[in-house]
Amino acid sequence: MAQNSHRYISNLTRDTYALILAGGRGSRLHELTSWRAKPALYFGGKFRIIDFPLSNCVNSGIRRIGVITQYKSHSLIRHLVRGWGHFKKELGESVEILPASQRYSENWYEGTADAVFQNIDIIRNELPKYVMILSGDHIYRMDYGDMLAHHVETGAKMTVSCMPVPIEEAAGAFGVMSVDENMRIHGFQEKPANPAPLPGNDSLCLASMGNYVFDTEFLFEQLKRDSETSGSERDFGKDIIPAIIKDHPVYAYSFTNGDAEQAYWRDVGTLDSFWQANMELVAPVPALNIYDRKWPIWTYQEQLPPAKFVWEEQDRRGEAIDSVVSGGCIISGATVRKTLCFSNARVHSFSKIEESVLLPDVEVKRHCTIKKAILDRGVVVPEGMQIGVNHDEDRARGFRVSEKGVVLVTREMLGLPVGYG
Repeated sequence: MAQNSHRYISNLTRDTYALILAGGRGSRLHELTSWRAKPALYFGGKFRIIDFPLSNCVNSGIRRIGVITQYKSHSLIRHLVRGWGHFKKELGESVEILPASQRYSENWYEGTADAVFQNIDIIRNELPKYVMILSGDHIYRMDYGDMLAHHVETGAKMTVSCMPVPIEEAAGAFGVMSVDENMRIHGFQEKPANPAPLPGNDSLCLASMGNYVFDTEFLFEQLKRDSETSGSERDFGKDIIPAIIKDHPVYAYSFTNGDAEQAYWRDVGTLDSFWQANMELVAPVPALNIYDRKWPIWTYQEQLPPAKFVWEEQDRRGEAIDSVVSGGCIISGATVRKTLCFSNARVHSFSKIEESVLLPDVEVKRHCTIKKAILDRGVVVPEGMQIGVNHDEDRARGFRVSEKGVVLVTREMLGLPVGYG
């Protein structure tokens, strides 16, 4: 169809301002977010979570972007300045950091809708025809141009990106929509205990991805109305969507790539889901293709030497099997198996690591055994320590053990200085 030409979509993306909500606390990640906001959390060997929605914007042709920050945002802001500060405003592109600044009230951001409302003057100055509001704490690749085209072609005032999710995963975790045969939303439940199933499929429901497209003036009207509504929690899912679906055209955009089983989207909001999503990347053919040169994931990265594997002796061989090893890493006479090593990890002789995630600057001394663990940035594991072998011993040392047996170790748990972001 002519309307779906590249030029048509590029005109839509140029008329769009994207706001990424990146102020989340991520409390279910426990100590992993003690010193950083969830969108600043490391993922995939060299990236941070915020890099995925930002890369989606750039790859989709959306070059005017605001990042709304709040909770423990120092490392997030530092990353944005280093990795995303090269845009040229005079060329119509920018990545602006929008911290809570109390421009419209004496309060900090009170909810997702309030976070956007308090930046309404910045949005207005950009003169966009459409505003795209994106969650900053999910892992996925998505062409937002297709969603914008769907928004325009349906005549929607608001469009909600969604995907089929197993009911047991959605219960208490995601907003769930009910739609008619044309995908117009007629019901919305925010994190229900018993989600409404899809018609004809009792095992799946239609879950919100937390990504929205609005006609700009309609968005302003609804934010102003909500700001004046007593008892509102100032939240898109809890307040804005339920208030408008009856009287205004609000449509769902299904993110399935034509096949629900192939659409990749991960909410890495728990230790288990964070570990699992990283472990998926060590598979021979990972579900998330971070090697696609047509859809690169951009980030800030230090200039580091290549990964190095040393010693070739019978009982002392530096090797990594079914693993991802980033720049600056040295595997010295140790075995790393089904493990993801971020930049500058060091593993010393006679140690064995399996099914683990080592964040940047981790050091594992000699004769250690580590299984199914997450080692936070800067952790130094003492010589001879076992982690993930005996969970009672792990708990006795003060390590956190998740419901599915993933062991989290931070610097503070080992008595080291804290504050890494």
